[in-house]
Amino acid sequence: MTERGERLRKERAPSSVGRAAMVSGVLIAAGTGLGFLRDLVMADLFGASGSTDAFLVAWTIPETVSPLLIEDAMALLMVPVVTRLLARGDGLRPLVGTALPRMVLGLSVITGALAFAAPAVVDALAPGLAEQGPAVQCVRLTAVTVVTFGVAGFMSATLRAHHRFGPPAAIYLAYNVGILALIAGLSGVVGITSAAIGVAAGSFLMVAVQLPAFVRCLRDAPAPSGSVDVRLGLAAIAPIVVYTVTRQAQVFVERFLGAGLAAGSISHLNYAQKVAQVPMVLSLLIVTVTFPRLARASADGDTAQVARRIRQDLAVASAMVLAATAFLVACAPAVIGVLFEHGEFTSADTASTAAILRVYALGLWGQTAVGLAARAFFAGRKPTWRPAAVLAVGLAVTAAIGGAFAASAGTLALAAANAAGITLAAVLMLAGLRRGVAPVPLRRIAADVSRLVLAAAGACAAGVLAAGALDAPVLLQLAAGGLAVAAVFAVLAVLAGPDLVAPRIASRPLGGRHRRGRIESGDSSEQADRTDSSDRTGAAAGADADGGGHPARAAGADVPLGRPLR
Repeated sequence: MTERGERLRKERAPSSVGRAAMVSGVLIAAGTGLGFLRDLVMADLFGASGSTDAFLVAWTIPETVSPLLIEDAMALLMVPVVTRLLARGDGLRPLVGTALPRMVLGLSVITGALAFAAPAVVDALAPGLAEQGPAVQCVRLTAVTVVTFGVAGFMSATLRAHHRFGPPAAIYLAYNVGILALIAGLSGVVGITSAAIGVAAGSFLMVAVQLPAFVRCLRDAPAPSGSVDVRLGLAAIAPIVVYTVTRQAQVFVERFLGAGLAAGSISHLNYAQKVAQVPMVLSLLIVTVTFPRLARASADGDTAQVARRIRQDLAVASAMVLAATAFLVACAPAVIGVLFEHGEFTSADTASTAAILRVYALGLWGQTAVGLAARAFFAGRKPTWRPAAVLAVGLAVTAAIGGAFAASAGTLALAAANAAGITLAAVLMLAGLRRGVAPVPLRRIAADVSRLVLAAAGACAAGVLAAGALDAPVLLQLAAGGLAVAAVFAVLAVLAGPDLVAPRIASRPLGGRHRRGRIESGDSSEQADRTDSSDRTGAAAGADADGGGHPARAAGADVPLGRPLR
């Protein structure tokens, strides 16, 4: 390639990355939107009943398999392996020829075992379920996702390692298209089973939408020059697998205990949870964007920068999720009514789901803080079991509270147990960051969050008053309540501390090592990223004032770069 051609290629690269990011974002948003539409359609057609409870028990399988085989463990294992193959010039063929058949065989055995043992699986997940027959049938249909999600995750990780992001971003769009199409075509014939058939069909579409790009990568791959060790990274992945399963186990506890309650209870919990998760996911998007900077600072050993990054991210995410919590608590009946009260979803279903939503929302900050803290732990060079261990403690609390009070307080006890368990896990995990990751100023973080909680409480009261004062259609009440919550929260948060509303977000260029506030290329870093001795001394002093922690490393020290775990 000529020098001019190489220069033009480098100039086009940023715009190509930008286009890829934009296309990926649009496809992911479309898939998420269709997923929410899927829930609305199911509420309209089937309401909240024993049959929907039966489907949701079977839905536990793809719900659990997805983070394991598509999102977390598979990606963290396969992307580094494929990247190293590409760096060696070996390409895909040795990996596909050795790893993929073994993986498909192992997952097929698991699928067969689930289908054969479906009655026992239903009994284990939801003993006492009112409609066990439909649940068993749905489990046998959704069990196929163990294989298809595994293949789809293998393809997604491989394509991303080749910098092809469009097809992997489209998998959930294809998945939900399949579910909606089968519900539309078969719901009048087979009822709720149509959704389980749609799950199976949609999972095959996840593979099909990636297959052309995957085949092109395979066809263009060079001949192998050596063997491939697919076991690389398994020791690092194990803690993440256990963490993911333990976090998903919150849902297992709810459905296990909810199966003994009135028909429709599991469905009410599910609908409330889907609505409550929206602001939590949005708040974690910010953390996802800033995660590479956190990982780079961790790899550089810049613990002062890591501590600043954690505090700033937590302040931004907490502000978003607590404002949303105030809105959901204030306007839950109107939100659920507008979204779900159509067709078979009755006003009684709305009242039950709204009550659950109000309790669920109290745990949103804990959900967000756990996600943020886990990223900070997994940014390190060595695998860590602390997030999984802490979540196990939170899960035990959830199970204990739910088991003790479900019989008397029903679904509200299960929602409260979820909120209590995840909030305790968040506090313990944030406290553990000080010892295992960076000298985070725990007292300052506690003060930040406390002020935001007070602002959220005031905003919630204002939202209740504003919505209740209007004798108008429910949409206008929602608008009034939402505006009141937003305005009052913003004012109270500013009064509590301006830095809580718009904290300084540090920006670290990722192209070179950090040295005394400068980048190796010679360009100055931003002021917020400079880690001179005074900044580090202040950070260390703040940590000591909080009762411990380890000081940051000396400014300018060259730390070997390491590949972050996440």
